[in-house]
Amino acid sequence: MTTPFNELGLSEKTLAAVERLGYSEPTPVQAQAIPLVLEGRDIIAAAKTGTGKTAAFSLPTMDRLGRIQRGQGPLMLVVSPTRELADQIGEVCRAIATSTHHRILTVVGGLSLDPQIKQLKHGVDILIATPGRLIDLMEREAVRLSNVEVLILDEADRMLDMGFWPQMKKIIAACPSKRQTLLFSATIDDQITKSVGSLLHDPAYVEIAHRGETADTVDQFVIPATQTTKADLLKAVLEEKGSNRVIVFARTRSRADSCTRRLRRAGYAVEAIHSDRTQAQRKRALENFSNGKTNVLVATDVLARGIDVTEVDYVINYDLPNQPEDYVHRIGRTGRAGETGFAVSFVSPEQQPWLKDIEKLIKKTIPEMELANFDPAQAEADAAARATRAAGRRDPELAAAAAEYAKTQKKRAAQSAHEPAASDQARAGKNTRKKTRTPGQPPVKTNQKAARPQKAKPSQPKPSQKKAAGKAQAGSKPSSSTPKRSGSDMRPGRAHRAAVAKRRSR
Repeated sequence: MTTPFNELGLSEKTLAAVERLGYSEPTPVQAQAIPLVLEGRDIIAAAKTGTGKTAAFSLPTMDRLGRIQRGQGPLMLVVSPTRELADQIGEVCRAIATSTHHRILTVVGGLSLDPQIKQLKHGVDILIATPGRLIDLMEREAVRLSNVEVLILDEADRMLDMGFWPQMKKIIAACPSKRQTLLFSATIDDQITKSVGSLLHDPAYVEIAHRGETADTVDQFVIPATQTTKADLLKAVLEEKGSNRVIVFARTRSRADSCTRRLRRAGYAVEAIHSDRTQAQRKRALENFSNGKTNVLVATDVLARGIDVTEVDYVINYDLPNQPEDYVHRIGRTGRAGETGFAVSFVSPEQQPWLKDIEKLIKKTIPEMELANFDPAQAEADAAARATRAAGRRDPELAAAAAEYAKTQKKRAAQSAHEPAASDQARAGKNTRKKTRTPGQPPVKTNQKAARPQKAKPSQPKPSQKKAAGKAQAGSKPSSSTPKRSGSDMRPGRAHRAAVAKRRSR
């Protein structure tokens, strides 16, 4: 039987915060870790995601933590690998601080340094930070860690995987050697023990989850697919299994963005979240997903542990991770807090070795899922057709030929629309000239083919004519009067006007 919160040694003010947070009874990791932290012990705790690790260290530490003088601090430092996880830890700590009255500050990358530096000058009791931003503040001498009494390393295995260990050594070295250190991780292995375990003093071990253990509430499936058919397969899964509260994991940022664009064109409410997005964009995406404005969230492995939302229906691995442990963290986004869920993984032929490594880690064979509305052969044909069209757009010769063809078609369409109007105008002009011709005047021939008057090309004179014209021009004097038009200037309508002028001058 689980020990209730009021028997774990927490004070009345902290129990009031527990009630405010809506916790009814402690999870296994909370029941084991809280008494040890209250005793002042260093601990190494391993627990599956979604088991309440944040409350397991924040409740007891804040219960016994003092308050700093103005302009000093922090007394407690929490280091987290991702911005989202740091924000979520800050939310839990601020809810507890309603009862304990501690000053809390979260500093992460992607936001301006100036407001964070200004708040640090006023003093904070609890500082929650990502490694990169904390190092930036330390180099600017905006924060001093000489007063730290409690150091908490959350998701320590992930920080090692992400290459934060050199930064972590600088941060730990800046803290006092006499302190309480709490290390929380999804798993405990030799790498954790060798790298960080040596920094702890006689640590107590709290191991709720073993390496490769997955939640019993998550059903797991695989679907064989090629890289070219994954886009159609994703739409088929969303159509058949539902598209409400789904998380899709892609291997890279570009694939996450590409997947998001395809789903958006298909009419789904979807947003992407990865390290290339700004902090405001990432926060908005999580908020929209949490409140239901966004139904599908596409993420990368960097954020596999930073997403803490409830009631996720299922998870799709668009790409299998090449690290088996990342698979465990991905599918841990669903089936949390006793709820049920399932995970579907798309496995291409080149990813079969990764699947075998995952099955070896979790010690089970993952069955295949069959979809009634997905035809692999038709999906391959559709993908080939799309590839052909895309190749045509990229080929310069084909693109030039297509542009020339489109130009020709446009010109033909313009001519066909212009020909009826031109013929009507020509007939109207002919009838008018017939009515205005005077008796006895010879009919004047006009160019009925042209719809608009065109300038007639002058006839080329013979060489002998050129010589005569040259001599005449040389012997003549310049005239101020307007020169008479040559007889070759017989543009439509001009011959008629010339004849009329000649008769009037007689």
